[in-house]
Amino acid sequence: MTAPMVEIVGVHKSYGTNRVLDGVDLTVARGEAQVLIGPSGAGKSTLLRVINHLEKADRGIVRVDGELIGYRRTGDRLRELPERHVLRQRTGIGFVFQDFNLFANLTVLENVAEAPISGQGRPRDEVYPMALRLLDRVGLAHKAGEHPRRLSGGQQQRVAIARALALEPKLLLFDEPTSALDPELVGEVLEVMRSLASAGTTMVVVTHEMSFARDVADTVVFMADGRVVERGTPAEVLERPRHDRTKAFLAKIR
Repeated sequence: MTAPMVEIVGVHKSYGTNRVLDGVDLTVARGEAQVLIGPSGAGKSTLLRVINHLEKADRGIVRVDGELIGYRRTGDRLRELPERHVLRQRTGIGFVFQDFNLFANLTVLENVAEAPISGQGRPRDEVYPMALRLLDRVGLAHKAGEHPRRLSGGQQQRVAIARALALEPKLLLFDEPTSALDPELVGEVLEVMRSLASAGTTMVVVTHEMSFARDVADTVVFMADGRVVERGTPAEVLERPRHDRTKAFLAKIR
């Protein structure tokens, strides 16, 4: 069998007395679109941040493409990697945040090209044509010379997706990518994400957009109180949930 792209084993995370992740075990297959749903405070966004070591787990491990993230194993002990090694690992894990995080002083094209040039040391004459192709892929090549302030929220988020793709990641993480958008702008971002899923991009998506989960996800994971409560196909989790907690959550949002 092919090894999974993501392996999460026994991950715990607390902030003081607040237990956010409580022994999470999860795998994501290569080419899979996995959607995490659940109430606010369930630990979904924290789990994404643990995957790329923006947050350090208190216990447990994460592997991406077979590589231990944030640590190296020495005998029976885990030793944290230097920050430069963690940054290298993150170049293989694209992260799209809910609030865009674009550089206001850079053009759209420069935003997409920045990380490959500064983080990977790739030459500008190679990166700029690639960045333009990515902007064309998300329907924004005509905005390459604009600054983010001149774009709508939906356009900014599509630029953020192109920027994440510029590093040619093996995995894409989306943290509620439409939550900061006006309702009429949500569809254009979800359409780009649908095209990525159709192309076989491995992605983990935290979202409250149940239509996206239903139409695009290979697997839906329901989380509550820092635990994985239920996992299955969209039909299984969204239409025929087994657990009372899942049923109660879905009843509230329908």
